[in-house]
Amino acid sequence: MRLLETGAHDAFFNMALDEALMDSIEPVLRMYSWSPPAVSVGYFQKVDDEVDENACGRLGVDIIRRQTGGGAVFHDRELTYSVVLKKYPQNILESYKWICDAIIDGLSTLGIRAEFSPLNDIVVSGKKISGCAQTRKKGVLLQHGTILLGVDVEKMFSILKVPSEKMRGKLMSDVRARVASLGVSFNDASEAIKKGVEIKMGAELVPGEPTDEETSKAIKLAREKYRSKGWLYRI
Repeated sequence: MRLLETGAHDAFFNMALDEALMDSIEPVLRMYSWSPPAVSVGYFQKVDDEVDENACGRLGVDIIRRQTGGGAVFHDRELTYSVVLKKYPQNILESYKWICDAIIDGLSTLGIRAEFSPLNDIVVSGKKISGCAQTRKKGVLLQHGTILLGVDVEKMFSILKVPSEKMRGKLMSDVRARVASLGVSFNDASEAIKKGVEIKMGAELVPGEPTDEETSKAIKLAREKYRSKGWLYRI
């Protein structure tokens, strides 16, 4: 399995590279972060319903649409991983569990007792520390997910829309009760995930870099697709 540790990039390149890697001949484990912070909305969501665009502009937060489903996610203090596979359980729940179990096995090496929470979350003591989403195209699975290293609930709710100001306090309390951060470093989390993938998937990780072709494709996708209003607003 190719191991790509690609560092921090903006949202547009991050999502474009994940898509470009779906053409990889070999399976891929990629780990990365976001600079500047970003909000990603799920493929089927409406930006206007989910995100305060003015607040994002003031705070320097990018807005992007993922090619995967699910809800809006604020990407800031986290490790993001992506896995590209051609051989995987065809049942959606089983595939989520198989990949998430690799993350869980890795976290156990840090003394963290995590559990899989269907459909696509990982929890510690009942609190969510990771969520993920998938897409499948031409027999290739892409799953990307977040590992929360820190949570700024105030900032998150200044960016994501809530039904009313009256609901804001309750929702913030709910998030504090249901979501937790690991409180470990990016490097420690990264090493743990690598160990988990090796254990669960029986993979030999081979460190490398995206090929010139993958990088060129990602740059083109970032410019022509992920930065476009047509993609963001699905117009």
